[in-house]
Amino acid sequence: MVSLSIPSPAKSSSFLSSSSSSLFARCSLSHKGFAFNEPRSRICAANSFKCELPQPLNYGNGKPTIPILNERTLPKFLESARMETAVNRNGAKLKLFSGTANPALSQEIAWYMGLELGKINIKRFADGEIYVQLQESVRGCDVYLVQPTCPPANENLMELLIMVDACRRASAKTITAVIPYFGYARADRKTQGRESIAAKLVANLITEAGANRVLACDLHSGQSMGYFDIPVDHVYCQPVILDYLASKRICSDDLVVVSPDVGGVARARAFAKKLSDAPLAIVDKRRHGHNVAEVMNLIGDVKGKVAVMVDDMIDTAGTIAKGAALLHQEGAREVYACCTHAVFSPPAIERLSGGLFQEVIITNTLPVAEKNYFPQLTVLSVANLLGETIWRVHDDCSVSSIFQ
Repeated sequence: MVSLSIPSPAKSSSFLSSSSSSLFARCSLSHKGFAFNEPRSRICAANSFKCELPQPLNYGNGKPTIPILNERTLPKFLESARMETAVNRNGAKLKLFSGTANPALSQEIAWYMGLELGKINIKRFADGEIYVQLQESVRGCDVYLVQPTCPPANENLMELLIMVDACRRASAKTITAVIPYFGYARADRKTQGRESIAAKLVANLITEAGANRVLACDLHSGQSMGYFDIPVDHVYCQPVILDYLASKRICSDDLVVVSPDVGGVARARAFAKKLSDAPLAIVDKRRHGHNVAEVMNLIGDVKGKVAVMVDDMIDTAGTIAKGAALLHQEGAREVYACCTHAVFSPPAIERLSGGLFQEVIITNTLPVAEKNYFPQLTVLSVANLLGETIWRVHDDCSVSSIFQ
């Protein structure tokens, strides 16, 4: 029997001071110099994107790191002081638990919210069965379970279902499944005969297990929210990536946002509007099978420009790598890749680190294995975003319960 027990982080000052150098430092990796530090990039003093950072970027061994888990990581409309949050908000009836899929993100969320992670014991028996036991009372509490369905997707999904069941049987008042990455969202429709719609099936499983609400980040398509018979809070992680891009001060005249396929045009268009309504280009892609893509042509002008490719996830990186190669052929000066979910199935790392991209910008909705780090990779934290969302959902639910 293999036992996996997730302890609660201590509230001592030593924990807070050591976090940035140990746990949190791994979640903010930028091994590439900024564009404005390189001679081939142009700087525009006027008509450029600006970002107010709380402190200058720290350089260790010539490698810049982006500060995370502070009050200025989020856009101003989402900012809140962490200490004020911890003092002024009553978290007595809010319990936050983490599964084993992404404990680092869960601890960051708890740190931002000024809470301790709930004590939970998760075991795996020799035959692979999962056992979950809550080690503290949740009776009458609003419980939030942080568990993305990242690889191995089926194991992590089953773990989430058993966690929900354990909370329901422990008389929790409400149960919210916080799923930073909803892995079955791509199977959201029938494109051929006799196909399953797995997204609907998984939505039913989560609902029947006892969840009262779902909080998910950047679903593959908005229609997936309709598969749930319970409320769904859809969180967009674009503000985190946009704030980071703004800090690079790329001249707006040099920028073009690129959708790697026709299906992502709406996402890229919304992204471009936030970047001073930058022009849009589209890669016309023809897919012949799952995880197999063939790029045909480019719609739009990218010659001499900095191309920013935007997608919701990178799996095998076939689509985005072939799109980047086409952009270079069409005369793009630099190519950046931005996505929320870094699935990174083989051979994604080889494709992304092959020199096509100036920088690959992702978030930590999924854990990135240390073996998958490469020089162009930058990982941004969404802990502030999720922590603030959980507080707001909790406050709204608390107010609603008063008038019931």
